[in-house]
Amino acid sequence: MLAKLLAAAEIDNEVQASQLLAELDYLRDNFDRKVDAVRSEMRQLAGAAIAGTRAYQRHAVVIGLVLLAIAVLLGMTVAWAVTLGLVRPVRRLLAETAAVEGGALDTVIPITSHDEIGRLTRSFNSMVGELRIKAQIRETFGKYVDPRIVAGLLDRPELTDVKGSRREMTMLFCDMAGFTALSEGMTPAALVTVLNRYLTLMSEPVRRNNGIIDKYIGDAVMAFWGPPFTGAQEQARLACLAALDQLAGLAAFQAELPDLTGLKRGFPGNGIRIGIATGDVVVGSIGSEKTRNYTVIGDTVNLASRLEGANKIYGTRVLISEATNRLAADSVETREIDLVLVVGKTEPQRIFELLGQKGEVAPERLALRDAYVEALNAYRGKDWEKASAGFASCLAVAPCDPPSKLFLERIEQFRVTAPRGDWTGVWSLAEK
Repeated sequence: MLAKLLAAAEIDNEVQASQLLAELDYLRDNFDRKVDAVRSEMRQLAGAAIAGTRAYQRHAVVIGLVLLAIAVLLGMTVAWAVTLGLVRPVRRLLAETAAVEGGALDTVIPITSHDEIGRLTRSFNSMVGELRIKAQIRETFGKYVDPRIVAGLLDRPELTDVKGSRREMTMLFCDMAGFTALSEGMTPAALVTVLNRYLTLMSEPVRRNNGIIDKYIGDAVMAFWGPPFTGAQEQARLACLAALDQLAGLAAFQAELPDLTGLKRGFPGNGIRIGIATGDVVVGSIGSEKTRNYTVIGDTVNLASRLEGANKIYGTRVLISEATNRLAADSVETREIDLVLVVGKTEPQRIFELLGQKGEVAPERLALRDAYVEALNAYRGKDWEKASAGFASCLAVAPCDPPSKLFLERIEQFRVTAPRGDWTGVWSLAEK
């Protein structure tokens, strides 16, 4: 086409040239239209590609979110399962621990794993087993030894130290009067039944007042108060209160005798004698290498035993030492009975009769106590007439007062055979 146009120009053929130009314009316009069509089609294709890409992106985002949600749910499920697997046995351990604290020592937790929780459960079961053994030991030996001593020997090994220690403690001896007469004619089974019931009634006041039953000697009870089981300032008071409770419990024992023995009548009169003393003792685990007894020994123990026996001489029921009287003076009423020298002692001891708690002693007994003290002072001053009149006035208040009768007999003896010049009113107790 271009060659034709050039040839027409050379020959100066305007008509032909115009036709050629028109044809050339047509071709150009046609070409432009085709180019525009291609461009339009390319734009459509690009738009469709962009839309497809965007749709794919949205689809990928949705799939990613769904996968994320599934992963979160799976993670939460796994975490919940793992947490539950850890928390459930821990909660079970806590619940069973609370049960053990409440005394359920038959608790056994099944071991369901071999991890740390399983080992912890195994250790817990072993611990409960040891506690169960200790409880069985305490329950068994608590019937033979005071439960607090058993607990102390198990939980405080220092109590078993063979060296022992010296402490101020209060001792109590309680013995049944007329036990031999009571036991005559009883079968062994009936005697054991009666004795066990008696010792139970006499032991309960001791334990109720925080005392320790040291041992039973036939029908006698030996008990003590003092550190580490009882405060030093309250030991004498508690021992005196226990003695008063023992006296009060005697009536219940006598009322039960017909049912215990099967006999309705013919019981000999019986009572109890109690001696209480406060002072230094040696306390510790005493015995052989294989068998020991946590007990107390010393002069104070012997003094309490002597005072228990001295009740037979003075006709009293409870005699206490001067130290006991001093420590318990704010809580109990007492009457000084005599100044005695007991077997095994070199210094005389003022001994007192325990009358009752403060505010609970009858006025006539307090009046008897005051009249008795005046007569006792006259007796120690060798004023036999005044002393005799004083003890006689005591009998006017209480006609059956055994100590007053005893001193009237002594005064009659001294009127016949006067005491030595250096006599200070001390009476020697020859009996143990």
